[in-house]
Amino acid sequence: MTDTPDTDDLKTDEFMADDTAGAPVPAGRLSRMARFGGIAAGVAGAALAQGAGELARGRRPAVQDLLLTPANARRVADQLANLRGAAMKVGQLVSMDTGDLLPPELSEIFARLRADARPMPGRQLKMVLSEAWGRGWLTQFSRFDVRPIAAASIGQVHRARTKDGRDLAIKIQYPGVAQSIDSDVDNVAKLIALSGVLPDGLALEPLLEEAKRQLHEEADYIGEGARLELFADAVADEPDIVTPRLQADLTTKTVLAMTFEAGKPVEKFDAVDQATRDRIAGLVLDLLFKELFTLRLMQTDPNFANFFYDPARETLVLLDFGAAKAIPEQVAEQYRTFLRAGVAGDHEALARAADDMGFLGPGLPSDVRALLIEMMTMVIEPLRLGEPFDFAASDLPMKMRDKGLALQGRRDLAHVPPIDLLYIQRKIGGVFLLASRLRARLDIGAVARRYL
Repeated sequence: MTDTPDTDDLKTDEFMADDTAGAPVPAGRLSRMARFGGIAAGVAGAALAQGAGELARGRRPAVQDLLLTPANARRVADQLANLRGAAMKVGQLVSMDTGDLLPPELSEIFARLRADARPMPGRQLKMVLSEAWGRGWLTQFSRFDVRPIAAASIGQVHRARTKDGRDLAIKIQYPGVAQSIDSDVDNVAKLIALSGVLPDGLALEPLLEEAKRQLHEEADYIGEGARLELFADAVADEPDIVTPRLQADLTTKTVLAMTFEAGKPVEKFDAVDQATRDRIAGLVLDLLFKELFTLRLMQTDPNFANFFYDPARETLVLLDFGAAKAIPEQVAEQYRTFLRAGVAGDHEALARAADDMGFLGPGLPSDVRALLIEMMTMVIEPLRLGEPFDFAASDLPMKMRDKGLALQGRRDLAHVPPIDLLYIQRKIGGVFLLASRLRARLDIGAVARRYL
């Protein structure tokens, strides 16, 4: 990270020097639409070229095989990542919420979008901040790090220090993101439809409409600041959890200013001692249950980068509240009933609870329904152990994958659960992946019993 000089005479030279370090974000609606057109044209052109080669060799390829090649997957992923904004975010949402129903090539596209985006060049960054704070904004700072400490789909984060001594993290929204949300989501949906391989009856429309709603909410940094304060107040008495505090005087609709909290991303601790890994994973797991059953307020984005750990304070640091959601009391109680049934080994009660929640769609074939209930039982099994669950040694992910493979290719099981459940399941899946990454050993049942 390159810092600007820590003086009272901050200059703009650093912004210009850093002008080639990133990729400009297309801000205009027309320019973004043109990029989507270029993606589709590039995919089609590559498919035609490959098809001609296959025909010349005497083979008649299927259209889907031509469209869904590794090269085309990389082409689409790279272009969507450059667009950032809703184009990148909706790909992340779709991959997490319907990934098991997508062909591997589309899953590959969207999985690539979960990586960090390239940051804005310095010149564009300075322009965005001047629009948000007005000319002369640099005079408020004794230090402003031009290169971001994080860059993602909606915006990027910079470290800064004000002249009155506040150490801040400043989240800056990419230009044009808010204005292009609806058209970006629609265009990504068209790219998905281009594959022609979605299961019959899979209703993406509710998911896409919810993606638009969520993205408009996340693009409002004043609203995110309010959610940050709500969450910070909710965990203020938790000694093991730290959140930034909002700096309202520097926060606008496109810039979110908060206190900087020390720490490192939790996945960076995958090589430390077992006790530390267990503590980190245990804090994240306890937070999951606390969010669902006590706070009924959940940060639903499972990105590992949203969780830091500070070994000096031995605390979990929570970041990014754009996807924080209130959990309806009915949903929390349904989850409690579902988990209690699973822990008790009552398969009939588990199935009834799954029906009540909307996990199982109406009209599912009996064999599919039985397989899904079996998979739910397997997921809950670690809560019944009565001893630490070894995430590193467990073959549960492999078993779940094998069960999932049995569902691939079935065109009669498309069902998207209620949106509230999708958010919660996404968070649960993220916590499991993190614990696996840390090779943690946790008595999951002991944690769950405190809340069930």
